[in-house]
Amino acid sequence: QVRLVESGGGLVQTGGSLRLSCAASPMIVGITIMGWYRRAPGKQRELVALITSSGTTNYADSVKGRFTISRDNAKSTVYLQMNSLKPEDTAVYYCNFNLIRNDYWGQGTQVTVSS
Repeated sequence: QVRLVESGGGLVQTGGSLRLSCAASPMIVGITIMGWYRRAPGKQRELVALITSSGTTNYADSVKGRFTISRDNAKSTVYLQMNSLKPEDTAVYYCNFNLIRNDYWGQGTQVTVSS
């Protein structure tokens, strides 16, 4: 059974930074797309960023220029570097690994940005 283990969430002040990590256990190969999503209180889940196996990235407009997604295929791990955090970034962040025949989700990690 594959699990995605997230880490790096927490409480930070406006303008601060956090780095989220998400690793598959056990390691898996053939991950086509790795992504980060978030769900803020009272809102629907939304895409934050994704990265393909070739390194192509895509970001939500709200985080462009502030967040950076990266991946380490050898470690089955995806990262999200979040800079210049704003209170509106407060949410539970979920990682997602998409393979051709399977789709995996992390359990979620809370990010809280205080004003």
